[in-house]
Amino acid sequence: MNKTELIDKIAEGSGLTKTDSKKALEAAVSAIQAALVAGDKVSLVGFGTFSVSERPAHEGINPATKEKIQIAAKKLVKFKAGAELADAIN
Repeated sequence: MNKTELIDKIAEGSGLTKTDSKKALEAAVSAIQAALVAGDKVSLVGFGTFSVSERPAHEGINPATKEKIQIAAKKLVKFKAGAELADAIN
């Protein structure tokens, strides 16, 4: 499902227009992004939790040259499915 299809489903399920559904989706995504940038967790009960974790710097190997390289530390966005979502899939 892509963004357009998701907007269509939101419009169908909520009775909103497609324009309003697009605004609602973009506002929700923006709010989640802002919270994660600020270092907060976003918990949607029954759906799941978005969080940020940090991967430390480490040493890797360039597969083309077999040289050791330093891989910089970085932040990762993680999602853990909630119990209701996991049960619905299984």
